[in-house]
Amino acid sequence: MSAPGTTAASTAVSAPARSWQGPSAGERLRILGETTSIAIVGASNKPSRASYFVATYLLSSTRYRVYFVNPVVDEILGQPVYASLADLPESPDLVEVFRKHDDLPGVLEEAKAVGAKTLWLQLGSWHEEVARDAEAAGLNVVMDRCVKIEHARFHGGLHLAGFDTGVISSKRQILA
Repeated sequence: MSAPGTTAASTAVSAPARSWQGPSAGERLRILGETTSIAIVGASNKPSRASYFVATYLLSSTRYRVYFVNPVVDEILGQPVYASLADLPESPDLVEVFRKHDDLPGVLEEAKAVGAKTLWLQLGSWHEEVARDAEAAGLNVVMDRCVKIEHARFHGGLHLAGFDTGVISSKRQILA
């Protein structure tokens, strides 16, 4: 209910319109199928953080080589952590980003400089200018989606709240 003298339209907070169109489910499946290495930029060693949960899943449930990028952490899940994408032992196919909005242009520049193929912005992260610039540079772009959720969805591991419940299903698994 609106306050007296106002309308619902005048009290609503409007978000900027999203004009950029992300890849379809089939295209995201293709991207994940062609990916062999993932760099998690903004990875955290805190189990309560989404990046830690995603890292745990990627290391235990996928074939990807996973690298962590965070200039203030030395080790995550027994793996070394690198200060920047340029410090990785290889160019990652996919750069998954857990950084604030204002940091995204800089992460894109690093991703382009190392020859990454895909820039993947985590749930809640949307930056149309970065997406346009990345696509103009030849990168695949996925925004506002979780690699863990997408991988699990395509491979039969996504159930209640994104966790594998152990329920046996007759649904056929899609192999990437």
